[in-house]
Amino acid sequence: MSSEHYDVLVIGGGPGGYHAAIRARQLGLRTALVEREHLGGICLNWGCIPTKALLRAAEIRHWIAEAGEFGIEVGPVRVDLTRMVERSRKVAKQLNAGVKHLLRKNGVDVIEGHARLEGVGAVRIDSREGDPTVLQASHTVLATGARARTLPGLGPDGDRIWTYREAMIPASLPSSLLVVGSGAIGIEFASFYHDLGSQVTVLEILPRILPAEDEEISAFARRAFERQGIAVHTEATVTGVERHGSGIAAEVKLAGGEMERIEAERMILAVGITGNVDDLGLDTTAVRVDRGHVIVDEWCRTDEPGVYAIGDLAGPPYLAHKANHEGILCVEKIAGYAGAHPLDRTRIPGCTYSRPQIASVGFSEEAARQAGRTVRVGRVPLQANGKALALGDTQGLVKTVFDAETGELLGAHLVGPEVTEMIQGFAIARTLETTEAELFQTVFPHPTISEAMHESVLEAFGRAIHV
Repeated sequence: MSSEHYDVLVIGGGPGGYHAAIRARQLGLRTALVEREHLGGICLNWGCIPTKALLRAAEIRHWIAEAGEFGIEVGPVRVDLTRMVERSRKVAKQLNAGVKHLLRKNGVDVIEGHARLEGVGAVRIDSREGDPTVLQASHTVLATGARARTLPGLGPDGDRIWTYREAMIPASLPSSLLVVGSGAIGIEFASFYHDLGSQVTVLEILPRILPAEDEEISAFARRAFERQGIAVHTEATVTGVERHGSGIAAEVKLAGGEMERIEAERMILAVGITGNVDDLGLDTTAVRVDRGHVIVDEWCRTDEPGVYAIGDLAGPPYLAHKANHEGILCVEKIAGYAGAHPLDRTRIPGCTYSRPQIASVGFSEEAARQAGRTVRVGRVPLQANGKALALGDTQGLVKTVFDAETGELLGAHLVGPEVTEMIQGFAIARTLETTEAELFQTVFPHPTISEAMHESVLEAFGRAIHV
């Protein structure tokens, strides 16, 4: 075995990991990154990016089918699923190469292999080829991400019961699909397959879909999906699954207690994720793990001196941009950078790229009230928005939540076309601790859907013009 010393050793090359490694090098720290499979992690290779490529294709198919509403006549639409998947994989491959280039450009040593902690400051690397290597590091950042959670008796088989991986590379389009779980992943796949022509049913064990979202937005989104033809069952539990013929049959206990047998060609399990804490050597350290996630403080420090955890491994929200910021703040704290600051999780926007899209930042109306705030709420439906009418896409709502006493913007919740791009305006406002006064004075361009953001602020204080 050989040994080298690094100031920072990052285990995992996903969004949080490669951001941490590059920032560490920018701060003058000798840095290595260990990755056993794909640089860019699940997000780039099997999550955020390729799914958006697929969703874009499904959206185009939808609008071609609606072309007659715009005075454009087209022939029958044929979906080439193979080419669709190939394009999504090509996009992922391109970005994977980009991450390699960025790490090389910044002078990060990239090491292929599986890493595990072996005593104070020591990390063992097992590669597919060659002898193991032990590296020494003053600081080790765990960024190993997470994997799909399964349910007892519902283990995915890669054939009829899928995780997100199989759902992204289907050999053929299933005629019917049962999606178990209605968080962002489940809803995005439900929307994708429905827009391509599959008959889709969504099951959620909780009282509402998209449970992380504001209750009003969740209800609005459910109505939109059901109008499209997606069947939604909440407070529903899968009690068993039978594989038969070319599909599956699920026994489902519905909200009222009655049992229903739901048949489908394929099932997708989207019931959350659990951190990749296995085989990292954590049992030899003081690192604490709770329900599949490493416990950290506001600087991403674990209970083991010199060991840190970021991203999905360190718990929710399970978002790449959260991991990015954790990676950067973690190494800035390590380097003693004066501008380092903890991450305020109430300022992290969340996005679901279904049709319609859903986006939010900050407190929901319910959470704000539970926190003891007296609130003022603004609501603007997109039926009143000129750009949405021109686009032929008026299924949407912009909702803002303010502190009634101070005027502070507490939260913003949007559903509709391209709201995942618009939410950043409210995210900036939250970071700047903006009140209604600054938002009143902000000039929004016309005609844009973003005008509904301004109108929602005005409506919260009784000054709306168009509603």
